[in-house]
Amino acid sequence: MADEMEQPVRVVSLIFAAILASGCTSYRPPAPAFHPQLVGEHTIDSGDHLRIVVYGEDDLSSQYAVDQAGYLTMPLIGDVPARGRTTGELRSVIEARFRDGFLLHPSVAVEVAQYRPLFVMGAVGAAGRHDYIPGMTVQNAIAAAGGFSASADQESVDLTRSVNGQVMTGRVLITDPVVPGDTVVVRPRY
Repeated sequence: MADEMEQPVRVVSLIFAAILASGCTSYRPPAPAFHPQLVGEHTIDSGDHLRIVVYGEDDLSSQYAVDQAGYLTMPLIGDVPARGRTTGELRSVIEARFRDGFLLHPSVAVEVAQYRPLFVMGAVGAAGRHDYIPGMTVQNAIAAAGGFSASADQESVDLTRSVNGQVMTGRVLITDPVVPGDTVVVRPRY
């Protein structure tokens, strides 16, 4: 008799599980927070301003902006492709260019003088372009944008980032880090 009573309970449990599963078929978990990119060195892109020092050559040492095409332009050597390179890789390229008929033993230092901005949009006090500061989190970026509006979802945001030349968007927590060039979208609560 106990087996006969367990049978309808199992059937009801299976039906309930099937109903739950069918309601969840459109669910997509949020994309990963892109943390692997944060472990490596900063990758140069359009909008970054670089301080380049050519030791012993004060006329060549200056700040250079990376243009929309991903190049910076220096005296003597012209356009130098910078997009996607680290400061160390760019240093090697610049030294090689100067060695090619301009300087005998060039020694160059490259550092980021100003990072490209990030953008905060949606349910915030002052949406728009904001300065990036190394170590920033989503929450810091939202604070720089005037904080959450009264209607904001304060749990997670949509983050768009270029990773290896591919634009990706995912949902992240407000404690996740941001990198230069990110776009943070704060969604309203429903």
